[in-house]
Amino acid sequence: MLTWIKRIVVALLLLVLLGTASIYGLLALSLPALDGKGSTSEIDNTVTVARDAMGQAVVSADTRADASYGLGFAHGQDRFFQMDLLRRNAAGELSELFGSAAIGLDESMRFHQFRKRAKLIVMSLPEAHRQILERYTQGVNDGRVQAGFTSFEYLLLGATPAPWQPEDSLLTIFSMYLDLQAGTYERDETLIALKQQYGQDMLDFILQPSQYQAALDNSILTASPVTIPALQQQIVQAQPSHIADVPLYGSNNWAVTGALTKTGSAMLSDDMHLGLNVPSIWYRAQLNYQDQGHAIQVTGVSLPGAPAIVVGSNNRIAWGFTNGYLDTADWIELDADAKTQFIAEEIKLPDGKSHTYQLEMSTFGPVKQLGDKKLALSWVAHQPYAVNLELVQLERLTEVQQATEHAKKVGIPVQNLMVVDSKGAAAWTPMGAIPARKMVHDTALNTEQYEQAWQHNEQVRPVVQNPENGKLWTANSRVVSVADNQRFGDGGYALGARAVQIRDGLLGQQQFTEADFYQLQLDNRAKFLAPWHEHLVSLLQNQHSASFENDISLLNDWQACACADSVGYTLVKAYRNALIDTLFAPLEQHLNTQKLSMKPVKRYLEPSLWQLLTEQPNSWLGEHGSWLELELAAYKLAKQQLSEKYGSNMAAWRWGDVNALKVQHPFSKQMPMLSGLLDMPTAQAFGDTFMPAVQGKSFGASQRFIAQPGHLQNAILTVAGGQSGHPLSPFYRSGFADYAEGENTPLLPGELTHQIVISPK
Repeated sequence: MLTWIKRIVVALLLLVLLGTASIYGLLALSLPALDGKGSTSEIDNTVTVARDAMGQAVVSADTRADASYGLGFAHGQDRFFQMDLLRRNAAGELSELFGSAAIGLDESMRFHQFRKRAKLIVMSLPEAHRQILERYTQGVNDGRVQAGFTSFEYLLLGATPAPWQPEDSLLTIFSMYLDLQAGTYERDETLIALKQQYGQDMLDFILQPSQYQAALDNSILTASPVTIPALQQQIVQAQPSHIADVPLYGSNNWAVTGALTKTGSAMLSDDMHLGLNVPSIWYRAQLNYQDQGHAIQVTGVSLPGAPAIVVGSNNRIAWGFTNGYLDTADWIELDADAKTQFIAEEIKLPDGKSHTYQLEMSTFGPVKQLGDKKLALSWVAHQPYAVNLELVQLERLTEVQQATEHAKKVGIPVQNLMVVDSKGAAAWTPMGAIPARKMVHDTALNTEQYEQAWQHNEQVRPVVQNPENGKLWTANSRVVSVADNQRFGDGGYALGARAVQIRDGLLGQQQFTEADFYQLQLDNRAKFLAPWHEHLVSLLQNQHSASFENDISLLNDWQACACADSVGYTLVKAYRNALIDTLFAPLEQHLNTQKLSMKPVKRYLEPSLWQLLTEQPNSWLGEHGSWLELELAAYKLAKQQLSEKYGSNMAAWRWGDVNALKVQHPFSKQMPMLSGLLDMPTAQAFGDTFMPAVQGKSFGASQRFIAQPGHLQNAILTVAGGQSGHPLSPFYRSGFADYAEGENTPLLPGELTHQIVISPK
């Protein structure tokens, strides 16, 4: 009997080993080649795609069009499935891969009809840009099929990859619109619903300016005295439900002029905050080509799916972006007799079946129901000028002023462009699509207020170049003057605490190196939460209760930073969130009935929170007998939630564990057994919200870029993930350790270790 058991165990082990070997064998078959030769009829002259030890792609060609083919080839080899998800997300075509579970998401995307819009834009592009797009498309498809075996993602899904199309590159940019600007119109939806229920007084209370302001001209939005709106007693009994933080897709960037560096070249810092996944959203690349007899070399990060270097340097200028958060969307309230039409959008499913979504359209844009009103969305992403390939032109520019003049031509979600040059100049201006309409609105407007100027891209834009103090900064809060703020509006600005901390860090120093900039990127001091820490310590000390002695001890040792071993930081952060959940529960409960939330306006609540704590109106107490009782209940709620997630031992509430960085592959989120193969190593938390070192569990600085044009040998580009999307590639996790540990990765490629040569047929 024992012999048979041994034989069965051995057989099972052999089956496991055979299965594992089979899986790795299938994965190995889809690994792209790193060396070799090929040919195509789609290029004019020889193109080389080389890689260094990190897998950074170095493309060399005679023309920009041929360089686009080479970049597409590298993207197709290393990132095709990621690109497929980006185009399908924007087009509302995920159900074809993932089945009926994705229908709801696809319907929300079909609301925007981005595939239809992308096809129309491709037809209108200048010939040179169409050629870049077509060469890139051919490169992607040639790179994808080069391995000769379908990648593991499609094998797991039982799907066949569809070829890349020119309009898919524009869908990739539209996908960035959804990440970077959807919060703008969602914010307005929430404000419209709050106004309907509580009136304009509630909006004035929620949207009052905060003390955290860091505009480049030092202007201040002054707050008029605001009365706290009374809540009716029948609606204040709502139980707290967590109001989630909306990831603030945005970023930090700043610059100093050459007067403040040893080299005389201006210097730029840029870190773009996005959701962190495997593979990283960015792909390191260098393009080398000729333009009118001049050699162009541009190095930086590209977005797989698009034929451009998004952020980088050509050694004459360097540029970076933060999300602009200007108001680029309006909801128009339709009259009862307004004419609309329904468009049947077919959503394909994997089994050959399909689902039909009925999209209601008006002359102003797509329509949705909010309460008893029909609203049409006018959004800049719906305009023909929303997307183009003008970003490519930055690669050829040599001076800051050229870049600021070109900014108004570029079709991307509006960004704060920070640009510097080797001659020492530095400038800021909004780059991207901005509607030329003159009046901005936080809530719905009527059809008579709609401006036909929506059809045009704004050409008159603010520019700040070479300020007297030599310093520029943006961090998603208001950058523009008070007058320009009235003109361009608020599309969901950040609170401003992060911008203030960056500004103060720059103002406190007069000479800068790359190392100084990197330290500012990693600044995790808890300056914003310091008043909340003081308030919580005072609250607990005044109870004179032995039950809070350990809490007070941990708070006294909080280190005033989002440091890994700080439990006190966790307590302060959790208390503030629980207080928001408690006080705004009635509003959240009402919004939930309309499938809305306070999420899009949570970042505005800091002034109203302190006003409530100061004035302590009885109508906001809900079921609590006093404000002291309410605050203690919020703190107990915070501790209860921490206990449920991390256990009752407070030592386990270290910020490094509570906010640990876990960068995952989409598949491992659904199939945890794949985590060891697909995910990045879990890293201790090193940052948080409202500070320069922005970091959440799966959100944060997607790259860290620092450069002085003319001195790129010292430039830094650290990316939150590896180059390849293939788990057996040597480049799958390359660079992630530097990112997680706050180390530097050079911008420029190292010694080239692989090369593919592609010749014209």
